[in-house]
Amino acid sequence: DPDSGDNGRLLYSLVGGQTNEFDINENTGQIFAVSVAGKAGTFYLQVQAADQGTRRLTAQTTVNVTVDSSSSSNVVMLVLNQKISVVERKSVEVQRVLEEKLGWNVYVLNIYSKESDRNSRSSTDETQVDIIAFDEAHQEVAAEDVKRSLREQRAAIELGLEEAFSAPVSAAVLEAPAAPAPPERTAAIVLGVLLATTFIAFLAYVLLDLKRKRYPGKYGKQELVKKVDVMEGIDNPWADDKNGSLKSSEKPEHVNN
Repeated sequence: DPDSGDNGRLLYSLVGGQTNEFDINENTGQIFAVSVAGKAGTFYLQVQAADQGTRRLTAQTTVNVTVDSSSSSNVVMLVLNQKISVVERKSVEVQRVLEEKLGWNVYVLNIYSKESDRNSRSSTDETQVDIIAFDEAHQEVAAEDVKRSLREQRAAIELGLEEAFSAPVSAAVLEAPAAPAPPERTAAIVLGVLLATTFIAFLAYVLLDLKRKRYPGKYGKQELVKKVDVMEGIDNPWADDKNGSLKSSEKPEHVNN
């Protein structure tokens, strides 16, 4: 709108179509997905732009959004320490900086915040940007290669984004959470640990038993010492009685051999 002031300030809104699956930034007109997970096909949205003049003028158009059911494993998640509303306005600059520093064609697939509440989108200082890169042959660049390049060029990327955002920006690669192991695999791991522990204990017992048989003097020392002490007490001609006095252990004369 070439007008100035309120007559040139446009606000965008979704006025028809499948509005539950999508939302729109009222200041920029950028449309983003809300809940299309597991869905495929074409969505038709009726978008309206309206100026804020006294005699409010409007215009409408239809936007067709095609959702592909296939998903790529080469999507890389980048986290910026900026509000989502700011990143949405600067999405073109973000894509340009990434292409310059990485040397590939980069496409911004999605921009969203962890906060699902739309009213919280402007208050969260962390925004996730999903990107995918293509080489000169228009082939997808492997996600691990993109991540490695992002880490290597992080300082240059953050400097470029700082110039675009006019504020310090940190860009970190976000690793997707690992899928939990199925119950069957978990049970197999636990059973394997128990069997290994039992086998180790049995092996230790066998080795100790073999040592005892091979070196009986070493492991029977205490028992032999006790027997010697008893024998020494019997051979001693003067042994202590219970009262502490000495008595002879010689045989009385009247006792026959």
